[in-house]
Amino acid sequence: MAEELRPPPLTRRHFLATSAAAGFALAVRPVSAETVIRTDAAGLVAGDVSIPVDDGEIPGYLARPEGDGAFPVVLVVQEIFGVHEHIKDVCRRFAHEGYLAIAPEMFYRQGDVSGLRDFDAILAIVRQVPDAQVMADLDAAVAYAAGEQGNVARLGITGFCWGGRITWLYAAHSELVGAGVAWYGRVTGEASELQPRHPVDVAHELNAPVLGLYGGQDTGIPMSEVERMQAALEAADSPSRFHIYPDAPHAFFADYRPSYREAAAEDAWPRAMAWFRDHGVG
Repeated sequence: MAEELRPPPLTRRHFLATSAAAGFALAVRPVSAETVIRTDAAGLVAGDVSIPVDDGEIPGYLARPEGDGAFPVVLVVQEIFGVHEHIKDVCRRFAHEGYLAIAPEMFYRQGDVSGLRDFDAILAIVRQVPDAQVMADLDAAVAYAAGEQGNVARLGITGFCWGGRITWLYAAHSELVGAGVAWYGRVTGEASELQPRHPVDVAHELNAPVLGLYGGQDTGIPMSEVERMQAALEAADSPSRFHIYPDAPHAFFADYRPSYREAAAEDAWPRAMAWFRDHGVG
């Protein structure tokens, strides 16, 4: 079955998008060797994949347990830094929990962020990515997972930072989603052509409960915005909720960055696992 995860011959464009993503974006270096968690692939089928989409293919990473099975599926949505080693490691962590985890490269058409040195340059690419494209690519990743022994009747989604916002949106977009876990993703914002709505705007449309894991010291997502989202969820009678880590900053789960907070991260991971199991994704 490992042969399934061997990608087709690479074009130069495909190579730039996949090989560079094997490390970390230059903008977040140096990576702290003391905090990087490395999850091995023993007992797993794991590797880079090519996911068919309407206009061709996009790269991604997939990890699942070895052997035959109809494994529950978790979409893993990247930060603004792409599908790098931390995101791949998160996929392997899910696979060791019995899931098929798949992380599609969400910025593939707009550009490669991994070789960029400053956040402005990264954001210039990220801001070109339409929400509609992201939703369609995640739909394509679900369809791909279904053909790789994934049981999409037990579908979850999780995402970090940029991907945290997408987690909320996709839970409103897809009727297949059984549960979501959003890690410190933006919940409010100004409407634009590429981002016409934000999580607070779709709180009443969620097809599945979402657990928001957020830091009380996140300077980019004030607690007032989280409270606004919580109020929208309560008005919609949604079972979604937040768990706040009062002393944690943004990206407290990113073990390769200075923002990592071990206590919060080690508490949050089993909370996420329990949320998925309690809502039939597992």
